Amino acid sequence: MTIKRHGLSVGLERINDDLFLSLRVKGKLTHKDYEAMVPILESALAEARHPKINVFFDATELEGWEARAAWDDLKLGLKHGRQFHKVALVGHKRWQELATKVGAWFIGGDARFFEDEEAAMAWLAAD
Repeated sequence: MTIKRHGLSVGLERINDDLFLSLRVKGKLTHKDYEAMVPILESALAEARHPKINVFFDATELEGWEARAAWDDLKLGLKHGRQFHKVALVGHKRWQELATKVGAWFIGGDARFFEDEEAAMAWLAAD
């Protein structure tokens, strides 16, 4: 018997109009994950006048997206893309690096792939 592990950890900090979103995923991202995450993000965005979002995405245990979750991701990027300032995706697979490059097309800011968590956090902290 194969055990499928799945988990989504969402952290969100807001300082004035700046938001720091931290995501850690195990397994495949699902539509239910987006149903849980998006309202949290949108609630924080509603309280900010000119929001700027920085994202740390730990994808080291990410196996991909369900089709409906990929659609949810696209909708999120189209709706709030201009508010994303920096997205740092940490992973170890070539497809994750390519996904980061494609995702950058849908945001107003910069998205970069890292293999090292420290380097990703340093980049997010730099202005």
